[in-house]
Amino acid sequence: MDSPYTPQKAHKFTFGLWTLGNPGRDPFGEPTRKGYSPVEMVEALADTGAYGVNFHDNDLVPFGSSAQEQDRIVSEFKQALQRTGIAVPMATTNLFSQPVFKDGAFTSNDPGVRAFAYQKVLRSMDLGKEFGAETYVFWGGREGAEVDASKEADVAVSRMRDAINFFVEYSEDQGYGYKFALEAKPNEPRGDIYLPTTGAMLGFIATLDKPHLVGVNPEVAHEQISGLNFYHAVAQAFDAGKLFHIDLNGQKPGRFDQDLRFGQEDAKNAFFLVRLLEGKGYNGPRHFDAHALRTSDHADVLAFAKGCMRSYLILKEKAAQFDADPEVREIFAQIHAGDAGLESYLTGFTKDKATALKSRAFDPAALAAKPLPYERLDQRVFDILMGVA
Repeated sequence: MDSPYTPQKAHKFTFGLWTLGNPGRDPFGEPTRKGYSPVEMVEALADTGAYGVNFHDNDLVPFGSSAQEQDRIVSEFKQALQRTGIAVPMATTNLFSQPVFKDGAFTSNDPGVRAFAYQKVLRSMDLGKEFGAETYVFWGGREGAEVDASKEADVAVSRMRDAINFFVEYSEDQGYGYKFALEAKPNEPRGDIYLPTTGAMLGFIATLDKPHLVGVNPEVAHEQISGLNFYHAVAQAFDAGKLFHIDLNGQKPGRFDQDLRFGQEDAKNAFFLVRLLEGKGYNGPRHFDAHALRTSDHADVLAFAKGCMRSYLILKEKAAQFDADPEVREIFAQIHAGDAGLESYLTGFTKDKATALKSRAFDPAALAAKPLPYERLDQRVFDILMGVA
C-alpha cells in the first residue's frame, strides 16, 4: 500500500528541465556533476510519480542548434513523453543567458535586440504548443538596470507592455489558447529588476490589452529575497483570480536566490502556503523551481526531487490536521466571534448602510478588550508541525 506521502500524477507535481538538469555550477564554481539530460529526466520523474516537466526553449534545444538537430531532439523527447505519460503543462523562453540580452530583452534600448527577443519567444511558443503546453511563463531576468541613467524606467515598463500584448495576440491568432503567467523578482542577476514583486505584476497586468489572459507565477525565493511573506503574495494573487502557475522552492529571507528543496527552509510559511493552495482549490501544477545542493551526486539529485514532493504532501496532511484540530477550532470560534448582524453592512455600499453605520453606537473599549489568544494558536501550529499534537 502506498504511503500518503507517495506522489501521484493527480497531485500535479512538475519540475523544470533546468532543475534536475542543473550540473551543480554556481557563480564561484564549475560543475560538480553531470545533470540529467531531458530524456533521462523524463524517465526518472516518471518513476517517482511526478506529473510533468516544463522547459525553457534552450533547456531542450541548445541555443544555436540547426533545424536538423532540433528535429532530432524534439522527436526523442516526444518519444520519452509518450513512453512515460509525463506531460508538459508549461513552457517559457530563456531571455537571460545569452550575451545579446546582457542589458535586457524586451526592455533593451536597441530595437534589434528587442526584435530578436520577440523572434525567440514566438519560436518558443510554437515549440511549447507542439508539446501541449497550456501556460506560458515570462521571467524578465535581464529586464532591469544597475545604472538608472541608462534607461527610463517608465519607457522600460511600456516596452514590457508592448511585448506581452504582442504575444497574447499571437497566441490568439494561432489558436494556441495560452494563459500567460508573469514571474517577479526584485534583483539578481540585475541590480534591480523592473516589476519586482507579485503585487507589482498584478498592477501591471491591469494595464494590458487583454488582462483576463494574463496572471502571475509567484516564486517562493523571489518574494522572500526582499523579505516579503510569500504566503501573503500568493493569497493576493489567488484573490485576484490571477494565480495561473506557481514556483515552489526553499529560501532563507534576504539571501541570494538559493532555490533550495521545497520545505528545506521556513516550514511554517510553507505550511500556510500549502494550506492555502489545497484549501482554496488551486488546480494548477505544483511546480518545483529548485536545485539540488552543489554537493549532490546523480543519485542525490533524484532524492532532492522526491524530497520536494514528499515535503509538500507532509504539509498537506499537516494542514488537514490543523483544520480538524479541536483546540484550533475552539480558538477560531473565539477570535471570529462578534455581532454577525454587522456583516451585511460591510459589503456592498448603499446610502442606508452608510447612514446606519454613522449613527450606530459602538463601544471601542469593549471591542479592544476581546481576548485574542494568538500565542496559543501559533504554538498549536508549531506543535502540529513538530508532530507532538
